Amino acid sequence: MSTVNGASEAPGGADRPGAGGGSSGAGSSGGGSSVGLVDAAGGAAGYRPSATLSVWAEVRRQASRRRTQLALGFMVLLPLIILVAFQFDSGKDDNNGGGEFASLIDQAVSGGLNFTLFAIFVSASFLLVVVVALFCGDTVASEASWGSLRYLLAVPVPRARLLAVKLVVALAYSGFALLLLAGTALLAGTLRYGWHPLRSSIADEIPTGEGVLRLLGILGYLAVVLLVVAGLAFLLSVSTDAALGAVGGAVLLWILSGILDQITALGVLRDFLPTHYSSAWLGLLSTPVQTDDIVRGCISAVSYATVFWALAFWRFTRKDVTS
Repeated sequence: MSTVNGASEAPGGADRPGAGGGSSGAGSSGGGSSVGLVDAAGGAAGYRPSATLSVWAEVRRQASRRRTQLALGFMVLLPLIILVAFQFDSGKDDNNGGGEFASLIDQAVSGGLNFTLFAIFVSASFLLVVVVALFCGDTVASEASWGSLRYLLAVPVPRARLLAVKLVVALAYSGFALLLLAGTALLAGTLRYGWHPLRSSIADEIPTGEGVLRLLGILGYLAVVLLVVAGLAFLLSVSTDAALGAVGGAVLLWILSGILDQITALGVLRDFLPTHYSSAWLGLLSTPVQTDDIVRGCISAVSYATVFWALAFWRFTRKDVTS
């Protein structure tokens, strides 16, 4: 049948680990010629589920895709755009549209660490969300839209392995994009503004060594928070054949959560929104460091991500794959 039903049916039975086409069954028409084509367990000789789709093969496949190249390229380009934009700043007397934002710009040009902090600040609320949703929401849905998903399963690649490999690679590219943004900003900012202590409006100057550690802590916390976006996008990716729908749906739901978080009438219900602790990383810039909300945010993000990923695996291992 042309539809891959459940976790074990495929054209010619190819989605079953023990299936190897018309010549692999013990009772095939080849008679004695089929001897040695099946193992002791009745499966195809030499078949190993763990060898069907390697992580490295998926890394190469995703690296060759235009959306991966453009997304990573923009992570490098954004700090350079910000750097050029600062050169056209007409002066500090214009307040740049607001006192708080002007203060952030003033601090950004005071050293490489501060420039990196500014690049992270302007990217965390939307750009990084879109990038993570792109990597995690496009990975399975794009295969379905191209019509290649059922052929991957007919290799046969076990469904759980296919999802696990794609999720690991998507998370790896998401983390690499975050590091690429921060690394480029740090290099460009240091070359342009020098190597100086980290400044913050809510703390005293932070020595350069400690400032680097705090920036790494901020990146680590953002990576954990963005697991919610990764989980939601991945769940939508296995539920639809439209990659744009999976990516856009994850971004829109994240924005909706952020809007609801601004409604104080919701009271304690806001504490359970996935975006409620998304800005808790600012506590790493205070003196002393405030970690209470960071711990709550990590617990919330990991819980949401685990639920979304579990639902994604449950959904995909039981759905009919027709594309």
